Amino acid sequence: MNVLVDTSIWSLALRRRSHDLNAHQNAAVAELTELIKEGRAKIIGPVRQELLSGITSATQFDKLCETMSSFPDETVGTPDYVAAAKASNVCRPKGTAVSVSDMLLCAMAMTRGWAIFMSNPDFENYAKVLAVPLHVPRK
Repeated sequence: MNVLVDTSIWSLALRRRSHDLNAHQNAAVAELTELIKEGRAKIIGPVRQELLSGITSATQFDKLCETMSSFPDETVGTPDYVAAAKASNVCRPKGTAVSVSDMLLCAMAMTRGWAIFMSNPDFENYAKVLAVPLHVPRK
């Protein structure tokens, strides 16, 4: 199964220093490395944008862009945005706060049969309401 990787995981791997990570975070980075080797890690444009946002050094920005160029964005189309809006409309009445980009990830994962790999606990709340598969790192 392919895995749609959230900004939180890419950020651990590419924006943080490994010696600053705790054991759980290091395990997440190791899992991402395995997913990349297996050709199963997927990214979408909004995740790339979030990952690149807030970098003040032009050199660091260019380096991260170069690193990320190995990972093409998955195509996002009108049906994905409609599915994301539907997912949002299911979550909100149940008291689950949502973000536009998170709902897009959920919609794409659900319609494509992919899992989402994240460290953001919001996705655990979404999974209680939506049939979104979450990727659990292998031990």
